[in-house]
Amino acid sequence: MRHTNKELLVKGIKSFGYTVLAMFMGPVLIYQAFKNEGHPFYWPVLILGALFAILAIYLGFRSVGIVMEAIFGKKPKD
Repeated sequence: MRHTNKELLVKGIKSFGYTVLAMFMGPVLIYQAFKNEGHPFYWPVLILGALFAILAIYLGFRSVGIVMEAIFGKKPKD
């Protein structure tokens, strides 16, 4: 029977924390950009919001992978 790798599990949970932060920051920045379309910082804020949204998706998949590896171990290569 395999045991959970606790250090890797903690790393995965921390990564989930960063994911949640990015999940909130992306839409907030995008909303603020669209609310202030006439402002000179419209494009930089919109691009930053889009980057945070993409980062949230990446971190989400990465976090799930880390937690799955911590619980089930590495997948053996054939």
